[in-house]
Amino acid sequence: MSLEGKTAPDFTLPRNGGGDVTLSALRPSKVVLYFYPKDDTSGCTKEAIGFTEAKAAFKAAGAVVVGISKDSAAKHDKFIAKHDLDVILASDADGDVCETYGTWVEKQMYGKKYMGVERATYLIDGAGTVVREWRKVKVPGHVDTVLAAAQES
Repeated sequence: MSLEGKTAPDFTLPRNGGGDVTLSALRPSKVVLYFYPKDDTSGCTKEAIGFTEAKAAFKAAGAVVVGISKDSAAKHDKFIAKHDLDVILASDADGDVCETYGTWVEKQMYGKKYMGVERATYLIDGAGTVVREWRKVKVPGHVDTVLAAAQES
């Protein structure tokens, strides 16, 4: 199920540092919305650090970066403090937003099947339309790819 060309499903979720983040309230900025499996795991940490390091370039492209996982806002705060991150991290503890975006999927590791969050990123324009979608993301080089797309759109 691709969301490209469609209006990004709106949400309001608890975020790091207290308070909430509402997708539609970020307009007219572009939004880089990335879903990731778990705070403080190697791939997720590298991805969050990559987005943090590129924050100024995303801002120059008119984009705000928001990460979503099922971890609690309190866990996000610890993750941010530990790695000096500077992106918005939202908590989708009940998984509703992951379900809506199609990132809550069956995964397999060591022959065992389980449900988990697929690493995926959506570039949403200032009007709220998904202009690019990346699924089953591999972390190396991904931030640069997303940044280039944000600069082009």
